[in-house]
Amino acid sequence: MGDEPRSIRSLFLTAERARQEISTTYDTNSPTFQENLSKAIATYEECFKLSEQASLFSPNETLDDVSSSDLQYMAISYQLAELVQRITGNVSARKANLLKARGFYERFLKLLDSYDLLGKSDAKLFELYLEDRDQFSTASTKDAAARRDAKITRFREEKELKRKLEYLRQNPKLAEDDEQVVRELHLTNLTFMVHQTFQSLESLAMELHIISLAPPAPPPSQHAPGSDTRDDGRGNRDNYSDRLDGQLPGLKYSGPILSADGKPLRPFTLTDTRQVLKKGVFRPDHSLPTMSIDEYLEEEKKRGGMIDGGGEQSGIRPEPDEDDLVKADEETMKARAWDEYVEENPKGSGNTINRG
Repeated sequence: MGDEPRSIRSLFLTAERARQEISTTYDTNSPTFQENLSKAIATYEECFKLSEQASLFSPNETLDDVSSSDLQYMAISYQLAELVQRITGNVSARKANLLKARGFYERFLKLLDSYDLLGKSDAKLFELYLEDRDQFSTASTKDAAARRDAKITRFREEKELKRKLEYLRQNPKLAEDDEQVVRELHLTNLTFMVHQTFQSLESLAMELHIISLAPPAPPPSQHAPGSDTRDDGRGNRDNYSDRLDGQLPGLKYSGPILSADGKPLRPFTLTDTRQVLKKGVFRPDHSLPTMSIDEYLEEEKKRGGMIDGGGEQSGIRPEPDEDDLVKADEETMKARAWDEYVEENPKGSGNTINRG
């Protein structure tokens, strides 16, 4: 039993150094980062197995029974969850990693809850999480004011925990002289991790919900890329033909025309419907004339909608016949009568309504 804690301590320190090294890397999608990430996860997992074998934490113990140096090993599950979340991959692999990380977070919270390390508000949040993992939220989603107040309260608590951790870490001599300071440092760090855990669980629930709405991935092709996968629709590549009119005598085709990957399964005839629709796309947005202007005028004349003359032609008077004296007298009397009428009725004389 005495060698187990030393092995756990060595593995834990190695895993912590690996985690701190990758925490300063920004390109999380690079192969080098993912390889170092896998090594750190493997080290933490081995450390976790040794802690289980050594029975460092037992449900029959209380917090006072756990030594100050062993308190740091309670965070193994939390560190595993944080690292597993950073693994990249396709949608299916991402979902599996998120569920795995959620399982590690649950182990971490259950371990602390068994030692009564969860505060009253955190214990209530843990109960709400266990009731509905997929819809978990750190604050009420119905009351906006209550949600804001809860977020502010947790933010202040986390700020105070960070300040306390920073003070204890900047004064290592305090830990060297007093074991109680070491214990307080580890307990404060665990409390801060609890806050981070609930935030991560809320983010996990949202991301898992988004993944559930994504369309399913297409099934992988059974053929090698670049190979000739043509066949006759029945898996027989030797009888494949590019001709679509190769119907066998007496054979009646039925079923779909094309396979799932777009290969023709039976002969078919293309109609001109596609061409008609294609012509209707590239055309003016107004109705085009169906006849010329001359054809329109000719049609109007036939219908009686037009008469000859008019326009400038109506202002041309025929030349008077000087030999027709009767016609000349009529024109003279007509002009004289018009002059008399104009003299008797000057312009504007009829408009007497608005005169003062």
